[in-house]
Amino acid sequence: MEIPLLNDIVIIFGLSIAVLFIFHLIRVPAIVGFLLTGILAGPHGLGLIKGAHEVEILAEIGVVLLLFAIGLEFSLKRMSEIKRSILLGGSLQVLMTIVVVFFIAMQTGLALGESVFMGFLIALSSTAIVLKLIQERAEIDSPHGQATLAILLFQDVIIVPMMLFTPILAGATGNLGESLLILVAKGTGIILLVAVGAKWIVPQALYQITRTRSREMFLLSVFMICLAVVWLTSSLGLSLALGAFLAGLVISQSEYSHHALGNVLPFRDVFMSFFFVSIGMLLDLDFLFQQPGLILLIALCFLALKAIIACFVAFLLGFPLRTAILVGLALSQVGEFSFILSRTGVEHSLLAGDAYQFFLTVSVLTMAATPFIIALAPRIADGALRLPLPGILKSGWHPVHKVAPARKQDHLIIIGFGVNGRNVARAARISGIPYTILEMDPEMVVAEQAKGEPIYYGDATHEAVFQHADVRDARIVVIAISDPAATRRITAISRRLNPKVHIIVRTHYLQEMKPLYELGADDVIPEEFETSVEIFTRVLVKYLIPRDEIESFIAVVRSDGYEMFRSLSKEPASFPGLKRHLPDVEIVTLRVFKRAPAVGKTLDQIRLRRKYGITLLAVRRNSQMLSNPDGDMHLCAGDLLVVVGPPDKIAGAMDLFNDPGDDAVTGI
Repeated sequence: MEIPLLNDIVIIFGLSIAVLFIFHLIRVPAIVGFLLTGILAGPHGLGLIKGAHEVEILAEIGVVLLLFAIGLEFSLKRMSEIKRSILLGGSLQVLMTIVVVFFIAMQTGLALGESVFMGFLIALSSTAIVLKLIQERAEIDSPHGQATLAILLFQDVIIVPMMLFTPILAGATGNLGESLLILVAKGTGIILLVAVGAKWIVPQALYQITRTRSREMFLLSVFMICLAVVWLTSSLGLSLALGAFLAGLVISQSEYSHHALGNVLPFRDVFMSFFFVSIGMLLDLDFLFQQPGLILLIALCFLALKAIIACFVAFLLGFPLRTAILVGLALSQVGEFSFILSRTGVEHSLLAGDAYQFFLTVSVLTMAATPFIIALAPRIADGALRLPLPGILKSGWHPVHKVAPARKQDHLIIIGFGVNGRNVARAARISGIPYTILEMDPEMVVAEQAKGEPIYYGDATHEAVFQHADVRDARIVVIAISDPAATRRITAISRRLNPKVHIIVRTHYLQEMKPLYELGADDVIPEEFETSVEIFTRVLVKYLIPRDEIESFIAVVRSDGYEMFRSLSKEPASFPGLKRHLPDVEIVTLRVFKRAPAVGKTLDQIRLRRKYGITLLAVRRNSQMLSNPDGDMHLCAGDLLVVVGPPDKIAGAMDLFNDPGDDAVTGI
């Protein structure tokens, strides 16, 4: 028995693989490959796909799973942190776009209702494409990633009132006020249901299911929760994407969210391919080639108009110019929900004939251009910063302290106050190390300043901000942000402003290490590598390997691993100090504990250099630093020893300074 949909799926997958392989070789984004697959296989291309409607249903599932996965990685707490960007930023972006497009459309001769409806269509951006690209670039937690997500979430909600208002624009009668009140009531009910489900129902249900240790039951339960919330929101007139995001939020509050995400991701990637293919199927090449110049010009105008408006809105929210530009360019395309809304407009004669096809063609082109725009966005933003613009435009106008008011020396500068930044700041505070934090989230800055943190609002990609943070007198700069392009720029600025500062950079992936070392980073910490170290440490502990052997092995692995990564750069820039000339040697501070074997002994007695192969450079006792200590100096509990030597040798000497039977690591 022949199944038509199965034939279409085989065609889509087969053609996609061929196109994606070619695009991989020429370094073109995969999304563009899927769009081209849809163009070739669709009704306006070779006509290979017969069940276009069935493919659209599969595409809807892809969008649902994408938003569900994003909700799993999010949380209600993080939602509350960006509520200002959702409510204020989203409403400003939509309203301003509608108003500007309305006046332009009126000038072209469109009627009042048609002009407003055109504003509705242009105001929406592509949630599916933008969030997928931002996730792939690991920028969802960056300031521009959070602002972009917030505005897209507002758009997913506002489409429902737009669809309710569309018949009114066409002159149909109806009680709009009553419909809006019902919509608000439904929305309130959904929010309450999500809150109750996230706190009490879902965690308990998943706990009982996980006790069965049935992978199949857990997977089915996760999908049931997702589809149930999606069905509920859809039946109440809300969008499928919004329901999927809320379903993800419900599960994200439980301890099972990571396991659920791992199960969902493979399905998401498969079904998202149908979404991008279905978008490509909408493009009519014959219509495009009839007047390509005019269509391309209008597409460029749409992109520029939306980018400028979204950029202005981000600036009004208090973000600096660079972040505002990244947000604007990310939201510059026309979105998939505009296609749904356009069908409503066609039903009510607000969009008909060539105007409808014109809109579809221009929209698909803007979506196809999005991967290239987002890839070029950091360069465009950096180029804009070189222009002679006012300082308030470059740094943002948000009313919080932008730099540290008191001059500091020999201090630590922390860029970004996420998980890594918080932990570094906590360690510095406990150790009595002076530090300054630069953060781009204005609400977080205000909240943390109230708690007494030395945190200041400022974009570290601006030299002026760094200079006011006294980077020339700083000892260490720690860069712990999620924006790879901004990380590279901050690294270069830090090295240029202070050639002697020690720069430590956190990055997600190993491939980011080479450019960061070339730009002047001293230490680049890839999360992939450190995760592997922690994994094999846990494995060795379970096999009852002695702790001192594990510490020695870790020291060797880290030394070998990081030296291998550094060798990726042919000319490692700015490795000041000993490591530049002796790459296998480290300078480490060791603490002498109260009952350590070395307490009360002289340096001659413990024979650090002869027996252990390391050299003592200085001893810090209380607040006094004793350089080049004599051999007859007695070590006391609490002394801090500054030693130099190979990492494995240092690890072998640690037992001298630990309490007997204590597994604590004395390296600082």
